[in-house]
Amino acid sequence: MSVASAARRGVGILVLGALTTVGTGCMSNGLPTVPAVRAVDLPRFMGAWYVIASIPSYPERNAYDAVESYELRSDGRIQTTFRYRKGSFDAPLKTMHPVGSVVPGTGNAVWGMQFIWPIKAEYVISYLDPGYSETIIARSRRDYAWIMARTPQIPEAAYAADVERLRAMGYDVSKLRKVPQSPR
Repeated sequence: MSVASAARRGVGILVLGALTTVGTGCMSNGLPTVPAVRAVDLPRFMGAWYVIASIPSYPERNAYDAVESYELRSDGRIQTTFRYRKGSFDAPLKTMHPVGSVVPGTGNAVWGMQFIWPIKAEYVISYLDPGYSETIIARSRRDYAWIMARTPQIPEAAYAADVERLRAMGYDVSKLRKVPQSPR
């Protein structure tokens, strides 16, 4: 790894650390200020979710082919793999491996997502369709959001409805970026 590459990686890790440091800062009494779905069937939620659009964090601002996958661990936590290509479909695949922990008493809809020990970033499942094929992940700070689906594309009407859901939560939807996904 070159010195420049190591420096960029170090800056990215520092930025990600700063993001997670303030991850739970807007929760009052431990509860999110964005809506959370009533209940999530964790085993059913596990698996791959394509990122359709996001208000991205620093590492994912130029992501292509972004997919977040969840696997329920034997200790009850959620092993997460976020994979993406930076800047183009031909770029090398990058991965991040945070671990999620369900916040008790939230119906499995609020997680603490740990990128760097001991800090956990707030992760709220704010929308989940009945078929578990589309979801919105939000945060109380309204700084980041993710529209995800089990398929790499969703109908435009579904996307527009998701954008309106985020707007109703108080997000600045002009910051949304559709994530390019390779044709499957």
